[in-house]
Amino acid sequence: MKISKVANAEARRIFRLCQTDGRFDEAKLSNAIKIIVAQKPRDYRGILSALQRLVRLELQRRHVIVESAAQLDLPSQQRVVSGLEAKYGNDLTFEYRVTPELLGGLKIRVGNDVFDGSVKGRLDRLAEAF
Repeated sequence: MKISKVANAEARRIFRLCQTDGRFDEAKLSNAIKIIVAQKPRDYRGILSALQRLVRLELQRRHVIVESAAQLDLPSQQRVVSGLEAKYGNDLTFEYRVTPELLGGLKIRVGNDVFDGSVKGRLDRLAEAF
């Protein structure tokens, strides 16, 4: 479904209104969606689709994937969580993965930011240098 420029602009405006102190507020979004569905403004389906996309992107931006070569113990996980919460805020969701190909170290992805401190990443960068 093609979404019009007007619907995209309206969805962005609604999304900005659904934030509190720069953070996404689900209660405000729920109320906004109820109002949109009840009033059915012009191109409301396009507005809802664009709004859904914005919410999905925001949730992806706040999702952290931590990859390690071996299972992390609880103190290591807590150090990672505290460090990332200090930088990105405390409304992050964490997912831990074991990836033996990393050989050692961590690879952390927060939205579009990637921090690669793995042995494999270092070896790959060294190989590219030659």
